[in-house]
Amino acid sequence: MTGYGKNSIGEGAKIFEPVTLGFPSREYIGRTGFNGTIIGKNAVIRSGTVMYCDVVIGDNFQSGHNVIIRENTIIGDRVSIGTATVIEGNTHIGNDVSLQSMVYIPTNTVIGDNVFIGPNTVLTNDRYPPSGIGGLKGPQIMNGAAIGANATLLPGICIGEGALVAAGAIVTRDVPARKLAIGAPAKIADLPRKMVRK
Repeated sequence: MTGYGKNSIGEGAKIFEPVTLGFPSREYIGRTGFNGTIIGKNAVIRSGTVMYCDVVIGDNFQSGHNVIIRENTIIGDRVSIGTATVIEGNTHIGNDVSLQSMVYIPTNTVIGDNVFIGPNTVLTNDRYPPSGIGGLKGPQIMNGAAIGANATLLPGICIGEGALVAAGAIVTRDVPARKLAIGAPAKIADLPRKMVRK
């Protein structure tokens, strides 16, 4: 393992080399003693994973191969991050979250508890790239929401509690709680009856 800064790994962790912890953000390059990565108990961190400084992760975390987690990210307990997923930082991820392989999470994103995000999903945070007009604001995904494979979420939208985004959807506006977003651009519909949680 390659470490930068001050890192902490909880009991029972299994780390498969090569792994990098505490990689410095731009302001810490060439410095020592900064806060690195903090990881809770019973983590499984697979080869190729790079975690930056100021990352805090709870218990029972696991990563696939070649995962990147940038600075100022907070991740709860029992979170699984799939192979080749990129989390760009300044992000908060709750408990019991599953990000499948090759998911892209931009800066300034908030993901609640019990969220599922399917493979190749892309979240965005810049409505008018590369102008920077309006600043960078990622989506907010509320508790219990699920997003199908290959979906695209535009900046600043909210996926409501228990909502479902269908595979391949392009979501351009908020999705209300316990509703379905389907199509490109996505239209809002009722959840299929068998998927409604009581």
